[in-house]
Amino acid sequence: MNRRVLLASAAIITVLAGALPASAQEFTARIGHLESDQQPRHQGLQMVADLVSERTDGAVEFQLFPAGQLGQAREMNEGTQLGLMEGTVSPAAFLAGFNPAVSILDVPFLYPADREEANALRTGPFGQAVLDSFAPLGLKAIAIWPNGRKSMTSNEDISALENFSGQSFRVMDSQVLMEQFNAVGASAIALPFGELYTALQTGVVDGQENALDTIATMKYQEVQDYLLISEHGANEDVVMFNQGWWDALPAEYQTVIEEAFEEVRPEVEALKEAAQDTALETIRASDITITELDDAQRTAFRDAMYGPARDAYLAGAGDVGQQIVDTYESQYEEIVGQ
Repeated sequence: MNRRVLLASAAIITVLAGALPASAQEFTARIGHLESDQQPRHQGLQMVADLVSERTDGAVEFQLFPAGQLGQAREMNEGTQLGLMEGTVSPAAFLAGFNPAVSILDVPFLYPADREEANALRTGPFGQAVLDSFAPLGLKAIAIWPNGRKSMTSNEDISALENFSGQSFRVMDSQVLMEQFNAVGASAIALPFGELYTALQTGVVDGQENALDTIATMKYQEVQDYLLISEHGANEDVVMFNQGWWDALPAEYQTVIEEAFEEVRPEVEALKEAAQDTALETIRASDITITELDDAQRTAFRDAMYGPARDAYLAGAGDVGQQIVDTYESQYEEIVGQ
């Protein structure tokens, strides 16, 4: 059989395949992320993959690639955008350069302490506005998953708001995160994550912010004297698919996928909360002094930090950012009453 005949046959097969009922088609999504296969994000993705396969009778398959097998965050975000892979679950903190509007999730005390109230924001009009901001980039963002909350450590006392003045903290390279510390009289320095332990040990910076499991894993309690369990910052994951791949799915499969991610979300949060509890026990075994914000202190910290950080976000996010903030503040007032 010559090459022309082979090409013609391939074209016919393609046309016939397109004419088959949706239930006879197979849709495969290669989904990459950065965490190991032992961490909550991957465990949750496996639950979703199982549900999707079961509820589509095997017509939709998720192939999961943990631990950066498909590249680093930027490579996977761009790969999903360009259709080199079908999906990724990316920390929102790694998406700011890609989509400035998502930096709203860096704003401190964005979520109430209450987990149900926080999820009402995450899954309501505010969360949808954040997801919709990815559409112009050729991405279908379908869910925001919680991945823990940040607390702060320092070599100086940070048990009260007034103690922050004059201290220095390491942050990721984000103007929003820098402004949250400037707002309380502290300074913020952007340093690579890999340099943080040494920077704390040698006094290049006084303190840092991370989730408790990260603090324990990186053993920052060895080189820090104070921990403030502030839960001021939300570590959020954004679930994204290539828009073209998503649009090719039958509507009923799209619904199955969206419902599976929402159904599994509480289990992912529970896994992450358990990891935080375990990490806190590890940290308590050290000599570090631990303080936890009460409701009145949390309100005082939010009053000081939220406004300046929000304004820094708006300076970089334009009209889309303003719409997201308006949606957030309206919904926050309805939920929390403040």
